[in-house]
Amino acid sequence: MTAVPFLPKATPEFPSTDLALTDPDGLLAMGGDLNLEWLTKAYSKGIFPWFNSDEHEILWWCPSERAVIYPGKMRIRKSLKKVIGGNRFFVSFDNAFDQVIDNCSMRNNESEETWITSRMKRAYKEMHSAGLAHSVEVRLDDVLVGGLYGVSLGKMFFGESMFSRVSDASKVALYYLQQKLFEWHFSLIDCQIMNPHLESLGAINISRTQFIEMVNQNPIDRTKSGNWSAKT
Repeated sequence: MTAVPFLPKATPEFPSTDLALTDPDGLLAMGGDLNLEWLTKAYSKGIFPWFNSDEHEILWWCPSERAVIYPGKMRIRKSLKKVIGGNRFFVSFDNAFDQVIDNCSMRNNESEETWITSRMKRAYKEMHSAGLAHSVEVRLDDVLVGGLYGVSLGKMFFGESMFSRVSDASKVALYYLQQKLFEWHFSLIDCQIMNPHLESLGAINISRTQFIEMVNQNPIDRTKSGNWSAKT
């Protein structure tokens, strides 16, 4: 792997995203810190952290292609439309952020941990306390069965992870998120890296150049901070 810049913890400063590696695609830098200040700066530049262990250095990424969903343009198949119309689930915002991220940190068998380490969880819970990270919760018979979380800055939502304990729960969470963001005139939902599940829901790839142009035009001063459950 080609050497990448090592970032000291003192000040959250990142290299230009144009300098991200092609192999591995999008790796921009390592080091720095994982806290409110660093994460806010990273997302404001279109950069996100992703690494495998609390024992490893933080890795910062900006891939050559970015998977995004434009609010209001999620692909809703007939089966999902039927689920949504059936009001089977109860959906809320910012009602159980800690539970959502804890669930996202486990795979579907609820025992094997994912890349969302304890360090990651602490950092995003700090973001949530500051009113910048948000969750969508999906409940069935008062039991949390699905949800997602991410970071909101300006008119962009930077999705981080989702989970489902029953069929369609995470899709329902995404549907209600993109509907709310459409009503609030958000420009896009950043899904980071494409996969078949996201593609089936209407995500498309845009180039890093196009994505960073949108990030640079994002009105950070219009961030909807605070608890979203009380916002209309």
